[in-house]
Amino acid sequence: MEAKKETPPLPPIVDQLKEYAETRFKLLKYEAIEGGTSILASMITDVITAISMILAFIFASFTLAYYLSDVLDSFWEGFGCVALIYLIIAVIIKLNKERIEKPLANLFIQKIFKK
Repeated sequence: MEAKKETPPLPPIVDQLKEYAETRFKLLKYEAIEGGTSILASMITDVITAISMILAFIFASFTLAYYLSDVLDSFWEGFGCVALIYLIIAVIIKLNKERIEKPLANLFIQKIFKK
C-alpha cells in the first residue's frame, strides 16, 4: 500500500506574524546600519577633502601674495592685493547670498537622500 506522507502542520498565523515581524525588524536594523555607515564614510571623506582644499587654498594665497610682493617690490602691497581680492570675493558672495544658498541647500539634501 501507499505510505501517506505526513506533512508538518502549518504554524498558527500568530507564529507566522511573529516571525515576519522579527525578520522585518532585523531588515530595518541592517538598513539603518548601512545608511549610518555610508553617511559616516561620506562625511569623513568630505571632511578630508575640505581640509585638503583649504590647505591648498592657503598655500596658493601665500604663493600669490609673495609673487605680487616680488612684482611690486613690497611685501605689504603684495599681501594687501591678496587681501583686497578676498574682500571683493566676500562682497560678491554677500550680495548674491540668496542665489548661492538655494543650490547649496539642494546639493546637501540630494547628498543626504542619495538622489
